[in-house]
Amino acid sequence: MAVDLVVFGPHPDDIEIGLGGTVARHAAAGHQVGLCDLTEAELSSNGTVTQRRAEAAAAARVLGAAWRENLGWPDGGIATTPELIRSAVELLRRHRPRAIAIPYWDDRHPDHVAASHVLRVAAFRSGLARYETQASPWRPEWVCYYFINDGATPSFVVDVSDHYQRKREALDCYASQFAPAGGDAVETRLTKSTFRQLIESRDAQFGALAGVAFAEGIVVREPLQRAGLLKHEP
Repeated sequence: MAVDLVVFGPHPDDIEIGLGGTVARHAAAGHQVGLCDLTEAELSSNGTVTQRRAEAAAAARVLGAAWRENLGWPDGGIATTPELIRSAVELLRRHRPRAIAIPYWDDRHPDHVAASHVLRVAAFRSGLARYETQASPWRPEWVCYYFINDGATPSFVVDVSDHYQRKREALDCYASQFAPAGGDAVETRLTKSTFRQLIESRDAQFGALAGVAFAEGIVVREPLQRAGLLKHEP
């Protein structure tokens, strides 16, 4: 199905961490939003692939996404190979999104950095007429970058104050990551209560800078066009 926006995450829960409020806001506004996890997070210290898939599906329902897919890329092995590029191109051409959101290119996690590069290449190749797949060429109008772990100065922020509870509820779906149970549970950066605090403090800081409660930051590579210098003029 054709959608307005596709958001890509290297692992299930990355989308919710970085852009959950924005996904919920777009869905609530009536936009068709698709979510795509690149890997099944099979190297995660906690949780199984089956659990992660179930958690991702539940989070997608909370956020109001139209669909969620998983490309099955190798966790810990994302690289700019023809096979991975082609799989992303095929998804873009199949769903024909107006915009895509991909991880910011500077992040502490190597998979996030690698995913950003592969997806940028795929977005370009998807528009090439001589790059052949079963679907016709399609290039999104806009490639937006969002923060997962590390932040930078955003090009703009999206006010997600009215939808922030949805983001919290979507993150709560990932019990295997934030609150693993059982004797084999491993303590990680995500299991510490300070990790959720870190997410909210970042979103609160972006919000405070924009004069709202919570906001998520977006980076774009091209200049943003405005009608003039008046702040509230479109």
